[in-house]
Amino acid sequence: MELILWRHADAEDGMPDLARELTDKGRKQAARMADWLNPRLPQDIRVLVSPALRALQTAQALGRGYEEDPALAPGATAEEVLAATGWPDSAYPVLIVGHQPTLGQVAMRLLAGQAGDLAVKKGAIWWFQGRERAGRLEVVLRAVAAPDWL
Repeated sequence: MELILWRHADAEDGMPDLARELTDKGRKQAARMADWLNPRLPQDIRVLVSPALRALQTAQALGRGYEEDPALAPGATAEEVLAATGWPDSAYPVLIVGHQPTLGQVAMRLLAGQAGDLAVKKGAIWWFQGRERAGRLEVVLRAVAAPDWL
C-alpha cells in the first residue's frame, strides 16, 4: 500500500479553527505541490481530507475528487488516521490531507514503529510504501517534498 501524508498549506491565524482559510502563500504552495503530485499519483488513489477549510482548499488544488473525513480533523490521533486509511491492508493507495502534529506522529509510527513526533512542513508531503517481506511489513519512505523545494 502507498500512503501519502500532505500537510495543509499556509493558513490564516484565527478562530474558529475549522474555518481558517489558506493565505495567498498557501494557495501557491498547494498549487505547486499539486502540480508535482498529479503526474506521480496512482490513478486509483483515494484522497481523504480533514474537514478543516484549509485542508479542503489544499486538496482542491489537485483538481481530483476527495472524501472529507471527520477522523482527520485537527486533534486526531495517529491511530485514527491510520485506521481511516486502512493501513497497511487497503486495496488502494491513499493520500491524506491533514494537520500537525498528527501527520508527524503518523510518520514517526511508520518509520520507527513507535510513538513520537516528526516535523512536517506546511504544504509538504511524505510518501510511504508498505510491502510484505519475509512475512512482515516493511515500510519504505519513497519521497519527502516541500513546496519551496519544487
